[in-house]
Amino acid sequence: MTIEFAPFLPWPALAGLAVFAALLSALSFWRRIRGATLRALALAALLLALSNPLLMQEDREQLSTVVPVIVDRSQSQETTGRNPQTDAALAGLQERFARFPRIETRVVEVTDDADTDTPSTKLFSALSSAISDVPPGRVGGAVFLTDGQIHDLPGVNQDLSFNAPIHGLVTGQPDEFDRRVQIVRAPRFGIVGEEQELSLRVFDDGRTDGGTADVTVRMNGKEIATLQAAPGADTPFTFTVPRAGNNVMEFSVAEIPGEVTAVNNRAVHVIDGIRQNLRVLLVSGEPHAGERAWRNLLKSDASVDLVHFTILRPPEKQDGTPINELSLIAFPTRELFVEKIEDFDLIIFDRYTHRNVLPILYYDYIAQYVQNGGALLIAAGPEHAGGSSIAGTPLSQVLPADPTGEIHNAGFYPRLSEEGQKHPVTRGLDTSGEDPPHWGRWFRTIDVAQPRGQTVMTADQGRPLLVLNREAEGRVAMLLSDHGWLWARGFEGGGPHVSLYRRIAHWLMKEPELEEEALTARAVGRTLEATRQTIGDDPGPATITYPSGRTETVPLTQSGPGLYRFERRMDETGLFEVKNGDFSTLVHIGTVDAPEFKAMISTEETLVPYAEKTKGLVTRVADGDGVTLPAILPVRGAVRVQDPNRMVIRMTDETVLRGVNTIPLFAGFGGLSVLLFAVAAMWWREGR
Repeated sequence: MTIEFAPFLPWPALAGLAVFAALLSALSFWRRIRGATLRALALAALLLALSNPLLMQEDREQLSTVVPVIVDRSQSQETTGRNPQTDAALAGLQERFARFPRIETRVVEVTDDADTDTPSTKLFSALSSAISDVPPGRVGGAVFLTDGQIHDLPGVNQDLSFNAPIHGLVTGQPDEFDRRVQIVRAPRFGIVGEEQELSLRVFDDGRTDGGTADVTVRMNGKEIATLQAAPGADTPFTFTVPRAGNNVMEFSVAEIPGEVTAVNNRAVHVIDGIRQNLRVLLVSGEPHAGERAWRNLLKSDASVDLVHFTILRPPEKQDGTPINELSLIAFPTRELFVEKIEDFDLIIFDRYTHRNVLPILYYDYIAQYVQNGGALLIAAGPEHAGGSSIAGTPLSQVLPADPTGEIHNAGFYPRLSEEGQKHPVTRGLDTSGEDPPHWGRWFRTIDVAQPRGQTVMTADQGRPLLVLNREAEGRVAMLLSDHGWLWARGFEGGGPHVSLYRRIAHWLMKEPELEEEALTARAVGRTLEATRQTIGDDPGPATITYPSGRTETVPLTQSGPGLYRFERRMDETGLFEVKNGDFSTLVHIGTVDAPEFKAMISTEETLVPYAEKTKGLVTRVADGDGVTLPAILPVRGAVRVQDPNRMVIRMTDETVLRGVNTIPLFAGFGGLSVLLFAVAAMWWREGR
């Protein structure tokens, strides 16, 4: 209760009256006037009444003490046994805090940020958000229920905006250990066929017994090496980039019995293969209108080194002109087809006929080149149906179709076959879905017997026009018409000759994007997208193996001819494996070196400095198959001593004002009685 004043007159006026009353009283006492004391008391009562004193009583309510409980629900908590410990410890904490009516708990469960590619455990950020609307004096302490893997630790001396103990209840077992592998240094790009080097490191967290670890290396799903790595030391590895485009390297370290988790026993690195220079050999059997279409396409690509020969003077055309007087150069057959044939990525025979320019044995060399992984394209013309066709040489062993000797001369629209609508070489060519396509016509095809491989384009009456085939390790394509140049000249509106020719060449050179049977996956943020390319029927569902080890079967939805896809936002981050039939692929969602997977064993060390500074407690909750929680000790005032067995909570003294009751001391009959008493006493004294 307090006394306040609400004067009826301004304070300066009251001060003037008080001075006048004091002088008057002083004069009365000096002259010893009778009743001076009573007059002074009457004046004082009058001044006190004019100042209007009020008796004030505040109605206050005691505020609760806020204790935030930050619960770690990150992926590292999903290891064996930690989530049950967390659930049991949280239930026990809530039950114990409920015994104290003046303690208000705020439970905040923290998961991986779904909007970031770098999963991490940010508990202190969650703590700041939980108490952002609470005055610092009301915070009685903070409790972290975690495995100790926290990635937003502030400085120990940094101001946390409150002065109360920080406690840590750590899940997991004290003797945990874990093995993991990490890519330390690796190139993002590499030239196909050239050696590259990377470094990896195996970590044995929680173990110091040394030894070596077996690391299995896979490139695009195929095992290529096994390394012996010493834990804690960098292990170099030299490899060759096998193909252009994405190459997925997987490093898996042998699991240790009893380790915390096998999630981080695998690491993945994606290296983009770049062809430094694609070497293409184009041999034209004779000058014709179509050879420039191939030449222009290949010369327009800066990454292609083109070697082009046109046979202008075959051996049978001998006119007696001395060799040294000819402006033509001799065809370097031995150098091209024996000594340097392996240097070429693609060989194109454009309307080439066997005229003894190449010795018959050289055709066998070309066949071996294909079977060993080379690429061959036959752009056939009328000569392919004649007696001097290269189909009558040893090259026939790799050709997917043999000519019948017939040539069809009639206008037709090239069309995609059923396989061609699904094959990535021809799928989606401009207006290919129309019948007839909005392309110009061709007027000649070379008839062949039933071809091997895939016939992706047809002429009139379903005759094969473009045939693609795999031969041993290599690939062969046959274009059974020499009228593709009509599209390049814009005849009847032309056609997609650039796209078609480029796709044929890239398929022959084994570009991964043009594989007819493939399973690919990519991560777009936290979304997993998988695509199954096939020229067969519905491939069925896919199986996803999550980083945590659980599996899920998902249906593939047809998105186009030969294309089946699924798309899903993932709640986990790490290395995913997608399987469909005999095909499998890996994809990493989130940053490869995300903090959440760098260390997985539980630890008390991260929170100990904060507990020591704030007089808090850090302890493990695991007790066999159950949990044990420390007692709660509420205290008033600042916490000066750290209790090794109890969680100290600083209780707040703050209150909230609910209302104010005021009682005027000189109002009503009470004030009137005092004044009348003073006047009556003064009158009585004067009357004596």
